[in-house]
Amino acid sequence: MPSAKAAPSSSAASPAPSLPRPTGRLPAPSHREQQREAKRNAVLQAAAQLFNERGFHATSLDDIAARLNVTKPTLYYYVKNKDEILLQCVRQGLDMMMEGIEASRAAGGKAIDQLMTCMQVYARIVTMDFGMCLIRVGDEQLPPESRKELRRLKSAIDQEFRRLVAEGVAEGSVQPCDPKMTAFVIAGALSWIGRWYQPGGEYTPEQVAQQCIATLCDGVLRRSADDTALGAAVPAPKRNAASGKTKALPDPTAADAPFQVAIQAKLASSA
Repeated sequence: MPSAKAAPSSSAASPAPSLPRPTGRLPAPSHREQQREAKRNAVLQAAAQLFNERGFHATSLDDIAARLNVTKPTLYYYVKNKDEILLQCVRQGLDMMMEGIEASRAAGGKAIDQLMTCMQVYARIVTMDFGMCLIRVGDEQLPPESRKELRRLKSAIDQEFRRLVAEGVAEGSVQPCDPKMTAFVIAGALSWIGRWYQPGGEYTPEQVAQQCIATLCDGVLRRSADDTALGAAVPAPKRNAASGKTKALPDPTAADAPFQVAIQAKLASSA
């Protein structure tokens, strides 16, 4: 009696289909997704401006919709409520600061160079809508869980300033000091710019940053030029008699220019 033969297995007959190799890249967002994100950012920016001008409690969703020339129901397509808008505005301000600080660290160089660049980034961002909202409104209006997350980001910024101050002391470019206390003074002084700065005022954001950083580094007591951290005092801005405009101040941190290249694109895109 002939023996029965086993039928060939289907797996042997047809090879397993090959899977596409991972590229490590996320698919690019569609045009529709890009448009939605742009409109959502416009909602957040308009809200940040109003929070800065009127305060959080005095600003309604109707006010935000009116600023954008849209109806109030349109806003709900991009955000859930006013609390979420504030959370996103404050988070965006913190993210901008962290990205600028990380870019300065990635650029390398001495601790003092990185510290000066971080101070310039910080001072510049608190004159922008989201940075100003972070300072003027803060996170006190948010639910506890959201406050916890945002304060973790604030702590990371504080730790970065402490690290740079400590490394500056170690390399001899910063006076011996308590890094924690010095970091508090730096961040506190620069944060206050966001309270009093008025867009379109007498000084440009760059001039404000330059003068505040020069005062922080050199102090207010008169010393010889050789003893100053920035090499020379920053002169008062001079007005152009013909145009009535304020001339730009000379940049006392021009030597740090190589360390600013990495952050300029980010600041420009966030303005």
